[in-house]
Amino acid sequence: MLIPSRRKFLRISCRSLGTLGAASLMSRFSQVNALAQDSCPADYKALVCIFLFGGNDGNNTVVPISTPGSNPANSYSKYAQVRGGLALPVANLNVIGNSKGDQYGLHPSLTELASLYNNKNVAVMVNVGTLVTPLTQAQYKNQQAAIPSNLFSHLDQQTEWQTAMAQGSGATGWGGRVADAIQGCNTSGFPTIVSVGGNNLFNTGAQTNPATVTAGQVLGLQGFNTSAASVARLSALQSLLTFDNGVSLVQASNKIASSGLNQATVLNQALAGGKALNTVFPNTSLGSQLSQVAKIINVRGQLGMRRQIFFAYLGGFDTHDLELNDQGTGLAQVSQAMKAFHDSTMEMGVADQVVTFTESDFGRTLQPSGGSTLGTDHAWGSHHFVMGGAVKGGDIYGTFPTLELSGPDDANNRGVWIPTTSLDQYGASLATWFGVDASKLGSVFPNLGNFKNPPPAFL
Repeated sequence: MLIPSRRKFLRISCRSLGTLGAASLMSRFSQVNALAQDSCPADYKALVCIFLFGGNDGNNTVVPISTPGSNPANSYSKYAQVRGGLALPVANLNVIGNSKGDQYGLHPSLTELASLYNNKNVAVMVNVGTLVTPLTQAQYKNQQAAIPSNLFSHLDQQTEWQTAMAQGSGATGWGGRVADAIQGCNTSGFPTIVSVGGNNLFNTGAQTNPATVTAGQVLGLQGFNTSAASVARLSALQSLLTFDNGVSLVQASNKIASSGLNQATVLNQALAGGKALNTVFPNTSLGSQLSQVAKIINVRGQLGMRRQIFFAYLGGFDTHDLELNDQGTGLAQVSQAMKAFHDSTMEMGVADQVVTFTESDFGRTLQPSGGSTLGTDHAWGSHHFVMGGAVKGGDIYGTFPTLELSGPDDANNRGVWIPTTSLDQYGASLATWFGVDASKLGSVFPNLGNFKNPPPAFL
């Protein structure tokens, strides 16, 4: 038997499933918190997470050109000096500004996101990463404060970004815990969280569970029709799923399958009765996923949904070599798919009610890797995008790192940025806008209380 490499295994594990189902026992969907239901707003809101697996290089995603208002030490010349052959020509960058009078450039492949930024529909959150507590360079080097577990490891950092638990491990994700905190807002048993990017920890709550939908696939069981023999086979299958054989593991599996089939029926009926969208999505992996998200949002009324969370993903950002080609290809897909999704929210009239945001394992070193194939190694803090009509767009939030090897923000000597905004703070801004009460934020983000500065105000 062939054993896949670790990197290949990570790619395989992120692929979406071929049916609509659940990541864990679906019977808990019916649990309702009456207090949460009584206090739930009547409006509609959705969060859409796009996870860039592999560790997107933030240094070539957002490039300083001139930053006299924020950090005069940063300039395009300093960036280009360290980046060498990986430096993007300034003439090719998509120029953006900020409220401090600085000038930055987005990667050449991010044309659509740059336009949305300049139209105030996208914000940039800089130097975000996993943290237990605020951390200075001296504290990190001398181990004088808590440090996230297994930094620079793909699997560990993907887990920490999805759970918001920078040390140890957890059985729930922060998206799932947000769903737990607002359970009761929706008026049907359809799941609050839907993944169009396969099973993942981000979506799993303690009291709520996600559904998994494969973009572009027909949902539910196939091969049945109205003939007597087919009806008999379907009836036999349904009997097997409800038969109590006394084996707990089998019973749990049957409940998952049965709930998934029921949810597929509900979603299929809603989609069949929904009005088709005119927005054209790119024929790409992420384009197909976000198209599926848009279709589900479009039938939110039929599904009885007032709060929804979605998870999508794109791989290919582990750019140890050939970065100029591979990152450009990936970011182009991100930019085009996000623009189409924003257009679809405008068409549906919910642009102010849907916020899309990015996550990734980590950033990458400012200093390129050795060799002629031009890549970068695993690092830490990186930059992310937040999109939507409710976003205070056209600005950059957080503190941009000083682009200097062994400088004040470097964890070593290669341009590994110690984050200046924690994932907890980033997520808390999103969760607060979504409707999570301040008293419940600590249960969603266990380390949030360690950070005295308020969450960034990009919403």
